[in-house]
Amino acid sequence: MASTAHKLMKRRAQRVRRRLKKHSQGRPRLSVTRSDKNISVQVIDDAQGITVASASTLEDKSQKGSDVAAATRIGTLIAERATKAGVTDVVFDRGAYLYHGRVKALADAAREAGLKF
Repeated sequence: MASTAHKLMKRRAQRVRRRLKKHSQGRPRLSVTRSDKNISVQVIDDAQGITVASASTLEDKSQKGSDVAAATRIGTLIAERATKAGVTDVVFDRGAYLYHGRVKALADAAREAGLKF
């Protein structure tokens, strides 16, 4: 049995990804990675094994932080980049993170900017 919080988080992320791959029907994955200081997101095509588009708070040095406003900016940015690359339908991969706060703000901003999931 997983005893530490890190092991539980890894198991939850694996469970979520396994379920997403089963129900994705060939759509790319919008994968979110969150830390205390940054948030990043990638559009990943699992069939070809490539990253189609990515965005992170590390790109813009003038705007630091990983709050809800930063997540909203990143959500809008990833939607623009994915649309430019020809991707409109994705599967949202939140990993082990709950759909709340920064993760929810990123998802809502990406939906408003044109991604469908």
